[in-house]
Amino acid sequence: MTWRRLRVLIQHLPPESATWTALRNSLSDEELAEQADKGEPEKGRWSQQEQLTAALLDATRRVEYVLICANTESKAKLPKTPEPVPRPGAKPPRPKTQLSLASAEFLFQLTR
Repeated sequence: MTWRRLRVLIQHLPPESATWTALRNSLSDEELAEQADKGEPEKGRWSQQEQLTAALLDATRRVEYVLICANTESKAKLPKTPEPVPRPGAKPPRPKTQLSLASAEFLFQLTR
């Protein structure tokens, strides 16, 4: 088998194949950002049907969350906001850092 033939075979594998998943997971943050800037949906990591299914699941979870919040007593503890379905190639959201007391004091001193 020639190298060209191998490249063609790999390029035409489905996006959810183990080979594409391994290649995608080995990308650095810079390479992911570069690919995101290109914006070529036809070369997406998931098929169109998988993207739509994930979007539908996210929307259903949000509707369920709003329904639970609307029908929960005001003093009861509300559920956590639903997390979106993880997409291939997308990094999980970073947790928000809490402002420490020392940092808050430093910022307060800067405004004086």
